[in-house]
Amino acid sequence: MARYFITGGGTGGHIYPAIAVADYLKDDEVFYVGNPKNLEYEIVKQKGYKFLGVNVHGMPRKASFALLKWGFELSMAVLKACYYILKYKPDAVFGTGGYVSAPALIGAKLLKVPYMMHDCDAQPGLVTRKLAPSAKCVSVAFDCACKVINNKNCHVNGNPIRTEFKTLTKEEARERLGLENKLTLCIMGGSQGARSINDAAIDALKNLDMQIIFQTGKKNYDSVMERLPEHKNLIVKPYFEDMVTVLKASDIAVSRSGSLSISEICASGIAPIFVPYPHAAGDHQRKNAKFMVEKGAGIYLEDSEINGKTLCEAINSAIENLTELQKNSLALAKFDGVEKIVEQLKNEL
Repeated sequence: MARYFITGGGTGGHIYPAIAVADYLKDDEVFYVGNPKNLEYEIVKQKGYKFLGVNVHGMPRKASFALLKWGFELSMAVLKACYYILKYKPDAVFGTGGYVSAPALIGAKLLKVPYMMHDCDAQPGLVTRKLAPSAKCVSVAFDCACKVINNKNCHVNGNPIRTEFKTLTKEEARERLGLENKLTLCIMGGSQGARSINDAAIDALKNLDMQIIFQTGKKNYDSVMERLPEHKNLIVKPYFEDMVTVLKASDIAVSRSGSLSISEICASGIAPIFVPYPHAAGDHQRKNAKFMVEKGAGIYLEDSEINGKTLCEAINSAIENLTELQKNSLALAKFDGVEKIVEQLKNEL
């Protein structure tokens, strides 16, 4: 039985791929390295993996005292990760990029423990770009990401996704939600919601004659409900725990363009309308969305340009090109990402 350190955190795009790999290593011993103040702590505890804490935060983008403080914090976190490695002696470390994974990956490099990385975005993050050259293997979600990664052992695996995306049918998903078997639109801005998407959707609803599933985000739910016009075919919730069913029930989705959302949209064969979050690190959401548009698998709307009128126009365009957009989206789906990642991880030991 092998022993692995799995690391990644801060956002769902880093956490859920790491958890998917950990779950697939069920016959091995898994330790999860993350920040106990972040979302990964609760998720990992629920899963029952041993959690090893490191105190690290995102790097300040400007030269300042805060940058010096962050450098000291990172150094302490690396020392803590090295302590964990020397104590538990993992056979390999697997990290999903981002600042949370940096201490364990740097520790593995210093102590000559083999490590593998996975990056979920079309534009790989700073941690991936800096540490990829010494990695035994690098996995990416987008083929264009290989061009900026200095590692000859780079594999396009896609993001690990839940197995139900392969098995649940559109008809079964709609039946679960009490929907009819007809054109269905999903509007979502992530777990926290997106005010710009919500405002545009509220304005557009009166002109949309279709079934609509609307995730407002927990912070924005009350505000949305106060302004929502009447609509006979509408399901509204602050957050859907079961996004597999929501996406599989839908034909068109209005969404941010985080990598995990894109992977699940593709796996559902949906025609997507992307509204990238404009302040994402490294502008990765715009790059993700533009990659999809270049593949003929999405429609692009800037956050600053979305309103009721432009949203309706984008939805009408998606309806007119529905078959092509859905076909191209599904063609980019990778259902065996986690199996390939684990196979490569084990082969590199």
